[in-house]
Amino acid sequence: MTSTVYATRGAVAVITLNNPPVNGMNHAVRQGIVAGLDRAAADAAVKAVVIIGSDRLFSGGADIGEFGTPKTIAEPSLWTVIDTVEKSTKPVIAAIGGVCVGGGLELALGAHFRIAKPDASIALPEVKLGLLPGAGGTQRLPRAIGVEAALNLIASGQPAPAERFKGTALFDEFVEGDLLDAALAFAEKVVAEKRPLKLVRDIKVDHPQREAYFQFARNTVRAVAGPLPAPLKCVEAVAAAVGKPFDQGIAVERSLFMSLMGSPESRALRHAFFGERAASKIPDVPDDTPIRKVAKVGVIGAGTMGGGIAMNFLSAGIPVIVLEMKQEALDKGFGAIRANYEGAVKKGRLSQDKTSACLGLLKGSLSYADLGDCDLIIEAVYEDLSVKEAVFKELDKVAKPGAILASNTSTLDVNAIASFTKRPTDVVGLHFFSPANVMKLLEVVRGAATAKDVLATVMQLARKIRKTAVVAGVCDGFIGNRMIEHYGRMAALLVEEGATPWQVDKALEKWGMAMGPFRMFDLAGNDIAWAIRKRRYVEMPHIRYAKCADRLCELGRFGQKTGRGWYLYLPGSRNAIPDPEIEEMLAAYRKENGVTPRKISDAEIVERCIYALVNEGARLLEEGIAQRASDIDIVYLSGYGFPAHRGGPMLYADEVGLYKVARRMKEFAANSGDNFWTPAPLIAQRVAEGKSLT
Repeated sequence: MTSTVYATRGAVAVITLNNPPVNGMNHAVRQGIVAGLDRAAADAAVKAVVIIGSDRLFSGGADIGEFGTPKTIAEPSLWTVIDTVEKSTKPVIAAIGGVCVGGGLELALGAHFRIAKPDASIALPEVKLGLLPGAGGTQRLPRAIGVEAALNLIASGQPAPAERFKGTALFDEFVEGDLLDAALAFAEKVVAEKRPLKLVRDIKVDHPQREAYFQFARNTVRAVAGPLPAPLKCVEAVAAAVGKPFDQGIAVERSLFMSLMGSPESRALRHAFFGERAASKIPDVPDDTPIRKVAKVGVIGAGTMGGGIAMNFLSAGIPVIVLEMKQEALDKGFGAIRANYEGAVKKGRLSQDKTSACLGLLKGSLSYADLGDCDLIIEAVYEDLSVKEAVFKELDKVAKPGAILASNTSTLDVNAIASFTKRPTDVVGLHFFSPANVMKLLEVVRGAATAKDVLATVMQLARKIRKTAVVAGVCDGFIGNRMIEHYGRMAALLVEEGATPWQVDKALEKWGMAMGPFRMFDLAGNDIAWAIRKRRYVEMPHIRYAKCADRLCELGRFGQKTGRGWYLYLPGSRNAIPDPEIEEMLAAYRKENGVTPRKISDAEIVERCIYALVNEGARLLEEGIAQRASDIDIVYLSGYGFPAHRGGPMLYADEVGLYKVARRMKEFAANSGDNFWTPAPLIAQRVAEGKSLT
């Protein structure tokens, strides 16, 4: 199959982009376009050229799979392709249907004419990969639609419907019906009328308050961009379009693009982009694995988690029946679901019609028998194995053959849960994160007996409910919670040694974490971690925990729900207020346990907490609990507030240098006597081989 198809229709040459799935502008496509233009130029019978994709897809832009490879700049580069289009002596028409983004839009901007379907979607999303448009997008788009509209598109990366730009130089005509027929008719009209060949680059562009506008834009973008450099460089590139001749502006754009391409922030965002796509692939589950039909979902439990889980399926148009043991609990849960939807309507995120449709798919029941026709049943009950056992034994009685039985457990043994049924191949873990209707991450826990078609089905279903699914093996805590336990354990040990909870939180939040560990503990409930520690003291007596966290719980300070935890919370507020009583409690605790407090730097706080994630993550890779390092990073980026510009704990270790990370771990081991800090064998192996984790 060729990446482009050349054909003639009368006096019009048609170059069709044919590079599924997104018509990416890879080297083969670029070669095909130039070859097609050369062929058309040499054919006296050809009077015009149409470049087209399909009604649903023009081009998804540059093939980022080529980033960092020689093919990125191999000739013909995208710059050369666009230059060839502009220099064509025969009119070139870009016919745009569906998605036209990134390099695809930049190509279209180089054409002499553009026609589009009104609902076509255009965007320059490079900023989401830590880049800016690098093939003239920052210079041509402001000339086509105006400075402010262009900067909004470029700095946000968000798509917009083509019809929004009716009346601008971006589109010469909007068409309905068959796109190719319309493009051929337009091309014939251009030839018959002998229209002059227009170049977007020749359009004059300015802003009546240039200096003031761009200073305002810089201030605004800086406030929301945080540590990411690309949005501000987008402003500088567009400013060059206004303040410099086209060729000088292009030179500025290319320089800025290349500086961003080598930045750690862009590497992190690209790593996440590829990692999210890789996470959907399971090595031993082929893409053509049959999928089970999921037309109705059952959810057991109408609490916060169960209600949130139900909303995911309702919003995707899938009927849901929620089971509870008491009508009062069911009514309370349904009230919360309605309130969540109504809140979305008030904020303009959802229409009233959509809300009504979602709620119309929701039913409740007090009887397990009513789950008999469900294709997927997810339990969201109390995190206790005996409770799960009772639920799955009931499900084994009532669920129809082929129904998928899923546990929302966050730590428990999915193999043990599967053993409570006579159908362990149908059992899988689906660990949603709270609030389940908001959080993107879904850990798919593969039991020893979980059938391949069950895995294929839930991975496809995850996409339908807009979740980022990552497969994990069975172990205590799976990927995310097993790692976060050591992160939190280190945070508590730092406090035991002399830091304050708020110092630890501020250090990690300044580094980029969305929420410090002690604020996180208070939000989740300190009693939950306390229960886990009590189990650990029996099962894993070799692991060292800071008992000051137990002292906190003995005082009844369970967090936000009690108004007191590591912080103080005023009634009706979630604001965490440092509490002098905690400092007094810690001072007394240290004195009782013979701990002399020491001054701890923010750098040590970050290293011990983040490297704890890295070390445990490496062990998960060794054990096969995680399929790949990027899966671990996606878990932390999607579910634990890890900063996007760092790329995840495993990539961050590679950015610091695995050799340096391992040396620091050895220092922690020598200073603390904690065996945890012996670098995981995988880290030692990669260091010896001079390799990275990702």
